[in-house]
Amino acid sequence: MPGMWWVVGVVAAVALLSAYLFWTAHRVERVHLRAQSAERALDAHLMRRAATAAVVAEQQDDDELYAAARAALDAAPDERESAENDLTRALQTVTLDAADTAARTLIATSRRVVLARQVHTDLVRDALTSRRRIVVRVSGMARRYPRPQYFDIVEPILDPLNMPEPLMAPAVVPAEAI
Repeated sequence: MPGMWWVVGVVAAVALLSAYLFWTAHRVERVHLRAQSAERALDAHLMRRAATAAVVAEQQDDDELYAAARAALDAAPDERESAENDLTRALQTVTLDAADTAARTLIATSRRVVLARQVHTDLVRDALTSRRRIVVRVSGMARRYPRPQYFDIVEPILDPLNMPEPLMAPAVVPAEAI
């Protein structure tokens, strides 16, 4: 009977190792899928921002802004960061009127781009961290997923003129509410 405990111990160790490997593979898959989803969401927000910037450029008859917006909309994947940075720089030179609906939409989409980029950056960092784990590298768990890439662009923060306080002020929680 002493040999029986040895077999039970080996079976338990194999079961624990299998559960750990399954959990790790599931985690790697989940974090990569979330990073891909965040990349698609960031792309959608960037497209909306470029399209709205083109509308604002047409309204203001700004050829430089329109060209930057079109370049961002038409950019190839390897030229995308540069085109988005050019659009951001062009947007920062534009005066936006708070009464204009297109300007308000542009400001809102720019804020969404900032948030989407932060989420994307966090998920890419998590995916790259999971890829660096020894178990993942040795077993090749991340092999079937493309390596996530950071999307480095200038923060698209716009400063509109005559914008009402609720849209400009950050959300502040009073100390006594905490």
